[in-house]
Amino acid sequence: MTDNYKGHLCIVFALEHYNPLGQIRSLGKMGICPVYISVKRRYEVATKSKYISKLHKVDSVEEGYELLMREYGHFEKSNLPYVIFSDDKSVGFFDLHYDEWKDKFIAFNAGKAGRINEFMDKYNIQQLAKKHGFKVLDSYVITKDDALPENLWYPVITKDISPNSGNWKSDVFICQDETELKAAIEQIVSPQIMIQHFVDKKNEMALEGYTINHGNQMQIVTQMTWKYLIQGYYSPYHDVTMFRDEDMERKLHSMFKEIGFEGIFEVEFLIDKDGTMYFMETNFRASAWNPTGLVAGMPLAYLWVKGMTEGYIDASDRKEFEDFTSMSEVIDYGKRVDGGMVTLAQWLRDFKEAKCLYIYDREDIGPWQEVIENWEKFK
Repeated sequence: MTDNYKGHLCIVFALEHYNPLGQIRSLGKMGICPVYISVKRRYEVATKSKYISKLHKVDSVEEGYELLMREYGHFEKSNLPYVIFSDDKSVGFFDLHYDEWKDKFIAFNAGKAGRINEFMDKYNIQQLAKKHGFKVLDSYVITKDDALPENLWYPVITKDISPNSGNWKSDVFICQDETELKAAIEQIVSPQIMIQHFVDKKNEMALEGYTINHGNQMQIVTQMTWKYLIQGYYSPYHDVTMFRDEDMERKLHSMFKEIGFEGIFEVEFLIDKDGTMYFMETNFRASAWNPTGLVAGMPLAYLWVKGMTEGYIDASDRKEFEDFTSMSEVIDYGKRVDGGMVTLAQWLRDFKEAKCLYIYDREDIGPWQEVIENWEKFK
């Protein structure tokens, strides 16, 4: 085991969660034990992984950034460390400080400061998607003091304009009429709000992938749909398949080239009852669902580091695989067992049959032991 790829130290920088655990394992199972800079949250899980070579605990992204620059910002240009992100706050902060670190690290970027933040804006990314041929839902952006747009088509759903601008899922409201919308706006924290026509969806789809060479090369490793839906929230139980839509791949590739993004990404779509596919948003960072790539034989964090180092995406890194299910264990247990959807016996059967789990791993059991000992914190 080593802490680097061909002389490049690998660092995972993230808000503590099971999301960075996926990135740590993606590298660890390929023989690279990364440094982990863990930004404090209300519980710990990724910090318990056996694959961490050195652990730093910090109280904020800003403190972690200062530590990173101080401790790891002095490598030769030929051996710059890689930095991998798995939350929007870290990505957004580093994007704004791009000019400060661009000659010291290799990290997710779009070639200039502020470029990623520009397209973390949900309205901007949807307009770009529309330009490149995707269908998008009617959307409006207002401030809390603005009058409501005329001719709104109810029901509507409210969202923060950026993942870093408000209270994330707590600012999501589904409103059946103007009265409900005005009441929702009173509760929303984000100063800018996106109002979008709400579709009674059949399903959602997420694509997990990565880009190198400022978007000129792209690989999508897994396609996911939800096994059940939760209104206004993400589903923790998925069907995972190979991605085979060449037209969609071409459109996404052209989007990432225009943005100039290189890094790990997730793209989300909504599927209407009639099968129409609507582009929703892009996450410019590793997602919680990235371990599906590891199970499919395509560990995303490792492949991104490899591609960036070699300068190209190796065709042999695209693997064929059979469909499987993935489960975010604690959340799914809360929704389906505590929520009365299934019995414990039924859930245990699904748990055992899921090929991809996000916390439990018998080869890296520390995070799961932490969850069992502190179950209520994780629900």
